[in-house]
Amino acid sequence: MKFWRRYWYLIGGILFVFLAFFMGLWGCSNLPRIQTILIFSWMAMLVHQTEEYAFPGGMPSITNMAAFREKEAPYKYPFHAQQCFICNVFLCYTFYILAICFPDVIWLGASQVLCVLVQLGAHALLINFSLKDIYNPGLGSTLFLQAPVAIYYIWYVVTRLPEKAGQLWFGIPGAFAAMIICFIAPVFLMKNRKNNYPFAEEEMYGYKKDKVLEIYHDSKPSILQKVGIK
Repeated sequence: MKFWRRYWYLIGGILFVFLAFFMGLWGCSNLPRIQTILIFSWMAMLVHQTEEYAFPGGMPSITNMAAFREKEAPYKYPFHAQQCFICNVFLCYTFYILAICFPDVIWLGASQVLCVLVQLGAHALLINFSLKDIYNPGLGSTLFLQAPVAIYYIWYVVTRLPEKAGQLWFGIPGAFAAMIICFIAPVFLMKNRKNNYPFAEEEMYGYKKDKVLEIYHDSKPSILQKVGIK
């Protein structure tokens, strides 16, 4: 379990490669199109996680040090390794796989693909503002993988399954609920400065380490601090 917790995002990258071969050699020609789209949506999420934590990585420091400006325990508060592992693997994988297993439940699939709305808000606005940059780890996959898959899913349902298109609207609150359950709520429920799950040095930093440290040592409050989120 320690190995999985430490390298879950790289294992997810290997899973992406396996799924790419599976879909290319068999899945795309044998699975229903709606199910194929949802598998590609999960694959996009796997790339997203790898981008955040490995290539270029650095999301833990960007979140804890640039966004939250945590001074006492920046390596493990509010994000820590155990919480990230549980959220990104057990909760996120379960949510995405459920939608894949029940592709005819359009509102569930829409909830899955429309999580990109929350991702866009977080990466394109909040994190970019905190980092004072036009890019952050995770933004690339959100814009160029997750968003196109979501658009294609909506187009497919509207044009090929018009009798179920009304369910797409339920995907909007469903996506926000899923992000709260899978990511936001666990962060605040599991945050604890005395936890025993700090990020390793190698996974703590990545994209623009020097800039993150510069922002971290800036005395000005972050946008999250200004609205009272700690």
